[in-house]
Amino acid sequence: MIKTKVAIQVTSSGTLPEDTVMLGDAYVKLWKIPVGQHVPLKFGAFRQSLKIIPSAKTDGIRISPALAERMGLPTAGRTQLRFNYRSGTISIGPLIGVLISRDFPGTPDKPFGTITMFCRELVEACKAQGAHVYFFTPGSLSGGSASSVLGWTYAGGWRQTRMPAPDIVNNRLTSRKLENAANVQHFLSEAKRLYGTAVFNEKFLDKPEVFDALQKDADLHRYLPESYLLRNYATFKKMCERYSHVFLKPARGSLGKGIIRVSHLEGESYQALHAMSAGSKRAVYPTLPKLYASISAKMKTARYQIQQGLHLIEFQKRPVDFRALVQKNSAGKWIITSIVARTAGNQQFVSNLARGGSLSTVSAAVAKSNLSTSVSRLESVKRLRLAALHIAQGIDTHIPAHFGELGIDLALDTSGKVWLLEVNSKPSKNDNTPLNEGKIRPSVRMMIQYARHLSGF
Repeated sequence: MIKTKVAIQVTSSGTLPEDTVMLGDAYVKLWKIPVGQHVPLKFGAFRQSLKIIPSAKTDGIRISPALAERMGLPTAGRTQLRFNYRSGTISIGPLIGVLISRDFPGTPDKPFGTITMFCRELVEACKAQGAHVYFFTPGSLSGGSASSVLGWTYAGGWRQTRMPAPDIVNNRLTSRKLENAANVQHFLSEAKRLYGTAVFNEKFLDKPEVFDALQKDADLHRYLPESYLLRNYATFKKMCERYSHVFLKPARGSLGKGIIRVSHLEGESYQALHAMSAGSKRAVYPTLPKLYASISAKMKTARYQIQQGLHLIEFQKRPVDFRALVQKNSAGKWIITSIVARTAGNQQFVSNLARGGSLSTVSAAVAKSNLSTSVSRLESVKRLRLAALHIAQGIDTHIPAHFGELGIDLALDTSGKVWLLEVNSKPSKNDNTPLNEGKIRPSVRMMIQYARHLSGF
């Protein structure tokens, strides 16, 4: 059977004209390519009509150095190759562009700061699958043209080179401001329109947006704690009277920043716990209006969601929740790549690792928790996994944007009921498993498999 992952070779200078490529005999015969005629060659947005010469000694494709430089192709390696019978085009790829927030050209050994090792991992994973990857930032999009990008590639070292717009963009921007910048939105829309570029994880998700969207699905109601965008005192009073405690969460927050837990004490008094990096800051108010007055200043600068307080399972009196990394696979179907338990740190009521939380397996955390003895531990783990997949499918159905991976935060209460806490459309690769130099994580491999699915490779 003919291979789709083939060797790509760059000949020595002068061996091949720039408008000619050599292609293995088997491919020329299989694809019925007219010998000596010009055929379109595609690599991302790069397209050029080239003369094809069959070669019995070539198990792939050979190109000239000048053509390789214009295409942004590496000097050697293996690539996926396919032929479109309808258009008569030979495609090399897929070409994946990873859109990241910033780079540091002054430190070429570590041009992406703390995510440099993750980027190297992507390079190695692409190499293993015959894909191609480069990294670019909003700052490299000056100029208005979507046909090419100044991107970072790796071949023995990092270097910046002019690359064609990619087949796939994985949006890993960590800032809404950057994501909404005019040059970023222009590039993404033009790349889609002109070159058929697919963009996944194309937008941030706000907490109210997620809960409002999933409310439309009767099958997902069971996972949703009562939640509202906090607009006025009436909503605040209703929720605080209905539940023994509630959570106030910034609509656009992450890493547990800005979360406030409000609890009813004796009589008319209330307590507010503010999540801080070194622990929780506690304040007590004689009445609910006094508490609301104290937090209303925060609401002038950020939107807040008010959410029903849950009686989460605990381990050693510390709350436990779960992060599922859900990704689309080589068939475009949602699967669970990993799911871990997160136990809050001492003096904390949020479980984020950035605030002293610790990781464990789901089974171990559930087994050691104060989950009711009448509830099956094994069934609880299964319900968490099923909920993550249901919620990912709900996001796809009810939110008009393209996602390829989601971080879904779930909780179990002491009666074994599964709850959704929040959905993150830019899940951190460092939050689930530590980077392991030399080892490619399943989450990275899956991202490339989905990119291949999207691009037809």
